Amino acid sequence: STMSTHQGHDHSHAVVTESNAKKLTFALILTSTFLVIEVIAGFITQSLALLSDAAHMFTDAAALAIALVAIKLGKLPADSKRTFGYQRFEILAALFNALMLFAVAIYILYEAYQRFSQPPDIQSGGMMIVATIGLIINLISMRILFSSSQESLNIKGAYLEVLSDALGSVGVIIGAAIIYFTGWMWVDTLIAVCIGFWVLPRTWILLKQSINILLEGVPDEIDIENLRNDLLKLKGVESIHQLKVWAITSKNVHLTVHLFAPQADRNELYKDALEMLTHQHGITEMTLQIEDDECIAHSHHQQDVLSGEVQPHSHQHKHE
Repeated sequence: STMSTHQGHDHSHAVVTESNAKKLTFALILTSTFLVIEVIAGFITQSLALLSDAAHMFTDAAALAIALVAIKLGKLPADSKRTFGYQRFEILAALFNALMLFAVAIYILYEAYQRFSQPPDIQSGGMMIVATIGLIINLISMRILFSSSQESLNIKGAYLEVLSDALGSVGVIIGAAIIYFTGWMWVDTLIAVCIGFWVLPRTWILLKQSINILLEGVPDEIDIENLRNDLLKLKGVESIHQLKVWAITSKNVHLTVHLFAPQADRNELYKDALEMLTHQHGITEMTLQIEDDECIAHSHHQQDVLSGEVQPHSHQHKHE
């Protein structure tokens, strides 16, 4: 009976990702279709705000596609060439997304600069209609993704993209109304620039996180000093060396460390460390090397950047 309950659990998890994939696909098709319409409308109505909003629609579509690819690739098994499977694709895609956003922001700012001297005639009616349809599509996508965004980080990212885009659409609608009633064409440019600046900080964060993960940096949510102290507090641990923490994707954190613990019961220590790292620091995968030989500990100590001062010592080591 234990077997069947276990399979039941796995099956339900698979169903969750399937339904997530379906929702994402639907939202992606909606967004991509409208994106094309919005770009064409942006050029026809001469509205920079619409183009700026379309740029965000593009990043929404990219965020949805990244989330979708992450689900699909997460299922691919690791092979002998790629021992982590293909999980990093998600991060590469996020990096690409961030770079595209920067390019778009620069284009919008350049175009805005050109327009300040002679704003073109903008058809506020068309601008209004298209922005309203855009808002409706965003709201539909939000409705679809909301329930899943509570349990999946991946989908939460996509949901937040769509939400910020909905705010962009609202901005465009307000702009169109102002232009319609006052004829101030420069309002369009102003709104385009605001949308650009509104998205830049988020782009910067995305870029920073992606690059940090690709450089095997310590993930933002891990407090390394705290973690080091917790390891040193474990029963029997005298010193630690070669502490490395990195992430394969945003959710998959790895750690390796050498624990110098000559008096400790190894199995006990291993269990304690495992328990502590999993529960207090949320680390999923770890390699712990427990040492009881002073010489070995010292030779690591020499190459260990993190432990600060390196003690000179008289042992002669032969490195094979």
